Amino acid sequence: LERQLLMQNQMRERQTAMQIAWTREFLKYFGTFFGLAAVGLTAGAIKKKNPGVLLPIVPLSFIFAYQCDMGYGTLLQRIKGEAENILDTQSTLLELPKGPLTYEELEKIRRSQSKFFIEK
Repeated sequence: LERQLLMQNQMRERQTAMQIAWTREFLKYFGTFFGLAAVGLTAGAIKKKNPGVLLPIVPLSFIFAYQCDMGYGTLLQRIKGEAENILDTQSTLLELPKGPLTYEELEKIRRSQSKFFIEK
């Protein structure tokens, strides 16, 4: 059991590392896109003398800030802290509908499904 727990933890850590690495890689491409878009939209706004052309920068900047926070900031630490808070103080939110699944319920479902397939 201890080895299984260690293996599950190693897999979770590797998946998290892959997620962070993917975010950092995505950030390189999105950062380049955001920079080019900002320059292009700024040039278009100046050329057309219309500041409304700059509006797409607002949602793009939120996406860019989120990706920076995810890849290099403290977003994962804040998520972990909030998850720990939920586990400690609001555990009723985690309860399954009709309570946890029991072995008896599983057997009842299995038997009803096997009868269903036999009748056909």
